[in-house]
Amino acid sequence: MLTPSRRADSPPASLQPLQALVQDNLVRVNQRILDLIDQDVPLIQQIAQHIIRSGGKRLRPSLVLACAQLCGYAGERHIGLAAAVEFLHTATLLHDDVVDESTLRRGDETANAIWSNQASVLVGDFLLSRAFQLMVRDGSLPILALLSDTSAIISQGEVMQMAAAGDLATSEEDYLRIIDAKTAALFSAAAAIGGLMTDRPQAECEALGRYGRSLGIAFQLVDDALDYAASQAVLGKAVGDDFREGKITLPVILAHRAGTAEEKAFWERTLGEGDQRDGDLDEALRLIEAHGALQATFARAHAYAEDAIAQLRLFPATPERAALEEAARFAVERSF
Repeated sequence: MLTPSRRADSPPASLQPLQALVQDNLVRVNQRILDLIDQDVPLIQQIAQHIIRSGGKRLRPSLVLACAQLCGYAGERHIGLAAAVEFLHTATLLHDDVVDESTLRRGDETANAIWSNQASVLVGDFLLSRAFQLMVRDGSLPILALLSDTSAIISQGEVMQMAAAGDLATSEEDYLRIIDAKTAALFSAAAAIGGLMTDRPQAECEALGRYGRSLGIAFQLVDDALDYAASQAVLGKAVGDDFREGKITLPVILAHRAGTAEEKAFWERTLGEGDQRDGDLDEALRLIEAHGALQATFARAHAYAEDAIAQLRLFPATPERAALEEAARFAVERSF
C-alpha cells in the first residue's frame, strides 16, 4: 500500500527531515530535561535518566519545536514547553509499564523491572510535577489550560484502556476513543503549542491540533498492528505483549468481529478469561492474518495520516511543513 501522497518509486519515509530541522533545539531540550532531574535524590536521577536516555523518537517535543518554527517563532519559550511535553510523556511511560507489568521497552529493561513498581510510580509523579512547573514558568494561561486538560485526558484514556482489557464487546469506536485520549491528545497539544505561542489565528491553531491528533491516532494504530506483525528485535519489546496483557486493540476487534463461533470462543478464552496456553499467540496471529485485520488496521492508519497532511495545507509550503508531512508518512511506513 502506498503511503499518503507517495509515488510507488519514492524512497521510504523518514523522520530525518524533522530531526534535522529541530536537532539543535532538541539538544537544548534534552539538556533542560537533564538539568531538571533532581540531583538531591539519587533514585529519581537514576530512574529518570534511565528512561529519558533509553532512546525513542522524541516525536512529541519535536512537534513542539517544528510547529513553533512553522509559525515563525524565534524566542526561547519552545525549549521549556517541549521539555514539559516530554516530561508528561515520560511520566506516562513509567506509569504504563507498571500497569501493564512490562519488562521491556525499546529492547531495554523497564524501570519497574530494574527497580520496583513503587519507585517507577513515584518518579513518574515527580516528572509530572516538573512538567507543571515548566508550564507555570512559561506563564501562558491558554497553554497551561491545554496541557493540564491534556494530562487529565491521558489519564482518562489509560483508565478506559484498563477497563476495556479482556472486554471483547469493545467496539472500534470505543477503541478509537481510548487511543484518541491516551495517545493522540498529547500529539495534538504538542503541535498546537506552536500556534498558541505565536498568537496565530484560531483556525491555524486548530489545524495544528487536528494535525497532531490524526498523526497520533495513525501512530498508535501502527503500534497496535506491529505488536502482531513485527519481530522482537525490530520492535524493541516482546511481540504479542498486547495479547498477553489482554488488550483489546483494533486487529483483535476486527478479527473477532469477522470470526466464526469457534474463533470467537478462542478470543473469549484467551483474552476475555485470560486463559492462555502454549500456541495461543500463534493461533491469534493466524486468525488476525486470515481475516485481513492487519491490512485493515494499516489502511485506517493511512487515512488518518492523509488527514494529518491535509491539515497542514493551511500553511505555506516551507521546509517545516514538508518535514511535518514526512513525519505523517513515516508514522504509517515504519516497522518499529
